[in-house]
Amino acid sequence: MTASFSHLFYPFQSVETAQKLLKASYQKQQIEQYEQKSYNNSYSFIYYVEHGLTYLQQSSTTPTSIKPVLMFYGMVQLIKACLLTVDPSYPESTSVLAHGVSTRKRKKQSYEFLQDEVKVQKNGLFSHFSDKMFHVKQTEGTKYSMRDLLFSIPELETTIKITKSKSPFLAVGKVENECIRIPLSILDDYKMTKDRFVQYFTKQAPYELDSVTDSYLQFKRSESHVANVYSPLLYNHQRDALYVPRKKEQLTFFPEILSHYLLLYNLSMICRYETEWWGELLHTFNSSDLSLINQFLDVASMKIPYYLHGYLLRTLGIDREA
Repeated sequence: MTASFSHLFYPFQSVETAQKLLKASYQKQQIEQYEQKSYNNSYSFIYYVEHGLTYLQQSSTTPTSIKPVLMFYGMVQLIKACLLTVDPSYPESTSVLAHGVSTRKRKKQSYEFLQDEVKVQKNGLFSHFSDKMFHVKQTEGTKYSMRDLLFSIPELETTIKITKSKSPFLAVGKVENECIRIPLSILDDYKMTKDRFVQYFTKQAPYELDSVTDSYLQFKRSESHVANVYSPLLYNHQRDALYVPRKKEQLTFFPEILSHYLLLYNLSMICRYETEWWGELLHTFNSSDLSLINQFLDVASMKIPYYLHGYLLRTLGIDREA
């Protein structure tokens, strides 16, 4: 991130605004004693925001060797601020304080970041904020691959094409457009007939079929995007454009902020506990993993504050563009 995003959070760094935000959210959820709870949580909220921004600001000027650690903990602190808007008792127990995911043991030789996985634990922050903020239930033992997570971030498209020779998604239109156009080539990727794809897509995404041509399927949005969560479509922040994954298993509701959490968690663990491998990656340039990791860190520095700032605005009922 960069310091240029700090100003987005200035309004949330006063007790008056913090209490107003929390009170509005608690009232909406019909939480008892919302006035008292919003006051009690206002200072914690401010400190989470301030601490998170400090980490993220420092990460923008620090060497890549330790950048993922600062970015991960900056993100965690901002997530905790967001959590307070929907969970006035956070942290209700120590079980939600752990990271909520774990990494597997890796071999020193022939290890590749893209082939690595993280596994969801029974308790912890990941499952808690996934459920409370986005209503996505996590199952203990579920594994997420670094390849699938990286390949769900459209800003990496050019680097993925160059290093892996194929793009994992297709551009379908701009965010401001009511309609998106999905190329018929998607049918080969999904191994579906046209009718089956239409049925599958409209079940997964808030769109309905609008028209059909010889080269694409046009869908019209049936409801607005909520809280800048464009999933199951993929969002390119730099181009303000939407993409559809070419892997049908990835056409599912999974807010991108969850991917950033999992990727940064793993990278931060590698920084701290796999120092030899991490050092060789950074200094020998032997793996194409490095180019994807570096670009991901640049993209995450923009999108993490973008998504979490948007989440807070919608808690207040404010349109980002208003």
